[in-house]
Amino acid sequence: MNDLHSGGCHCGALRYRFRGPLEDIAHCHCSICRRTTGGIVTTWITVLLPAFEWTAGTPAEYASSATCTRSFCANCGAHLTLFTTLSADTLDITIATLDHPEQAPADRHIWVKSRLPWLSLDPQLPEEEEEQMP
Repeated sequence: MNDLHSGGCHCGALRYRFRGPLEDIAHCHCSICRRTTGGIVTTWITVLLPAFEWTAGTPAEYASSATCTRSFCANCGAHLTLFTTLSADTLDITIATLDHPEQAPADRHIWVKSRLPWLSLDPQLPEEEEEQMP
């Protein structure tokens, strides 16, 4: 499927869209995602950077590490994207901010070495101790 998908933050100040398949979707268990989102896991879709565009608003940014910049709404705090220089031609988008997140199930777990020991989520999916970059 190579459709147009859209999403945005809770308050509506930020909107985005991207064209591409709903694939390469991972549950991230890293401690940085937990701390920056406040969630116990963050599910991301990776898309080609040229396929993505902001259609409303300008996000605030936070450099969460030497290689990663996260975009979020300065008004409601919703975490929307992550850009990493380790894969400079792609962008990660939080599945929860899609208009139709039910259409985008995860296909793997990443950074499971940081997973909370009491969490069980989609146990049938393959796991990566860290994240295997393409």
